[in-house]
Amino acid sequence: MTDQNNQPATDIETLIRSQIADNKVILYMKGSPQFPQCGFSAKAIEVLTQIGRPFAYVNILENPEIRATLPKIANWPTFPQLWVNGELMGGSDIILEMYQSGELKPLVEAHSPAA
Repeated sequence: MTDQNNQPATDIETLIRSQIADNKVILYMKGSPQFPQCGFSAKAIEVLTQIGRPFAYVNILENPEIRATLPKIANWPTFPQLWVNGELMGGSDIILEMYQSGELKPLVEAHSPAA
């Protein structure tokens, strides 16, 4: 199977897996932290901003191959997707629930040192 650039899908999978491995806290979202392009991504950014630690992000609107491939890898159909230490935490509702319950902040802090 190839994407629209005629690259094997495994190249995209390799890229995604390396992004997740290389960034202990990474958010796959629509838009950017400065300009989220959907309410769910905005909610996720709001939570991560409250925690106040650095995180990586990928704008899936600029990366259609990632947008198409990540749900298959993650077995999670929607965006945003927050990954911490190589593990999918979930989408905006789960992120918010984890933050409100006090689970998310120490997890993010443990894997994202203060800037």
